[in-house]
Amino acid sequence: MTGPVSGITFAERAQAVRRAATRLCLLLGWAPLHEVPLPNGRRADILALRPDGGFACIEVKSGSRDFLSDQKWQDYRAFCDALYFAVDSDFPLDLLPADTGLVVAADLTAEVIRDAPAHPLAASRRRSLLQRFATLAASRLVLCEDPGAAVALRTALRPE
Repeated sequence: MTGPVSGITFAERAQAVRRAATRLCLLLGWAPLHEVPLPNGRRADILALRPDGGFACIEVKSGSRDFLSDQKWQDYRAFCDALYFAVDSDFPLDLLPADTGLVVAADLTAEVIRDAPAHPLAASRRRSLLQRFATLAASRLVLCEDPGAAVALRTALRPE
């Protein structure tokens, strides 16, 4: 299935937006992590640890149909200090809720168009989320350096 503009698929469009949003995070001094499983069963497209110790969740949308068919985004608020949507420059911005931040991507760059309103996490939730974030990041780094570790881990976790 292709998107409405330039003949790319929705998956390719989402990947391009995610890549640009991730680069923006790095430029802002945020530490982004993709596809972060949250305690409520949801998966954050990008969860970024900010220099102030807060978390920004960035929900990537490939088009209006993606946004309109997926209303789970409100479930992410409980696990971040600021919630953003990242879309491409062709996205109809009036669809997005005004009480979220907005990142618009074009090619390999992105820009924060609207800052997200702050809704600070409770200290206990922040600590738990920080532990989850660090463990996931460290595990992914180990697997990049030693792909064989994944096999060893699966073997160790296999039920007898």
